[in-house]
Amino acid sequence: MTVLITGGAGFIGSALVRHLIEASSHAIVNVDRLTYAANPASLADLADHPRYRLEQVDITDAAAVTRCFAEHRPTTVLHLAAESHVDRSIDRPAEFIRTNVVGSYTMLEAATRYCEGLSAGERTRFRFVHVSTDEVFGSLGDSGAFTLDSPYRPASPYSATKASADHLARAWHSTFGLPVLVTNCSNNYGPRQFPEKLIPLTILNALEGRPVAVYGTGKNVRDWLHVEDHVAGLVAAMERGTPGETYLFGGGAERKNLEVVRAICQLVDRLAGPLPSRVARTSLIQFVADRPGHDFRYAIDPSHARQALAWAPSRTFEEGLTQTVEWYLTHRDWWEPARRAQHQGQRLGLGAGA
Repeated sequence: MTVLITGGAGFIGSALVRHLIEASSHAIVNVDRLTYAANPASLADLADHPRYRLEQVDITDAAAVTRCFAEHRPTTVLHLAAESHVDRSIDRPAEFIRTNVVGSYTMLEAATRYCEGLSAGERTRFRFVHVSTDEVFGSLGDSGAFTLDSPYRPASPYSATKASADHLARAWHSTFGLPVLVTNCSNNYGPRQFPEKLIPLTILNALEGRPVAVYGTGKNVRDWLHVEDHVAGLVAAMERGTPGETYLFGGGAERKNLEVVRAICQLVDRLAGPLPSRVARTSLIQFVADRPGHDFRYAIDPSHARQALAWAPSRTFEEGLTQTVEWYLTHRDWWEPARRAQHQGQRLGLGAGA
């Protein structure tokens, strides 16, 4: 069986590649443009693996994508490639429309044409798993959770482009019969996440004694899901999911942003030792202007995925956060090059380039 993964050099994608190489006998084709957020170091030890192949391809390039289908003949596609940082989408929305909307359309079209050339048995086995986010549902109030019946109310350019791609995926299933499954997940965290996102950015700024920024009052709430638990859900959807269905993966770990930041500062103090000044790293926290259109709260009800796929998170947030901080403290060789070349911790998302 051959699995084609788009965005396989990114945060979630590389965790998925590693999981499938280690836990299955599948051949893996990683289709990735290798943008700023992709890190080849995440998969460097697999470069010569006989079941792994990297195709440096832009998913908006229809000819290149079609060639990948024809050459590798995948049984399953896991489509993760996306621009994913809300702040960057505020500054440069055009790139999000290009990759998330046009790129998803290109993948769906290529998969549909590919399926038309398969035998009846091969078509029955083929799956296209479209990976999305809970942010397409917009913002929750103080209570409740996103369910399969939640309406789409995207509030940022990022979430709007992901919502567009979700609608396209479902339309290709309904209209053209492409065996599509859609997944939506809550905020992922864990090793190998690009250091512009909240958790790795906070870890590195705290480690280096830099200001640790918190948007607004820090009361915005996210439901955190460890990347390896998310990957387990994606594999379950690939293996046991039903075309046309949607599966929601949540960590059951709602935390206010300020709570997360404080916990990280305390963990870095404990695991890395005190700053030269001997002050607690929580003193580095600074409240800054809020993100435009900042959603207040996300939370997912994963009961359908638990029942239909026999899936559940395997660790608590406290366990996962400790493991994540430990990973960044011991893998400077992974994050320091990206920190120097791509993102030094500067503020994004004020609409400067919109």
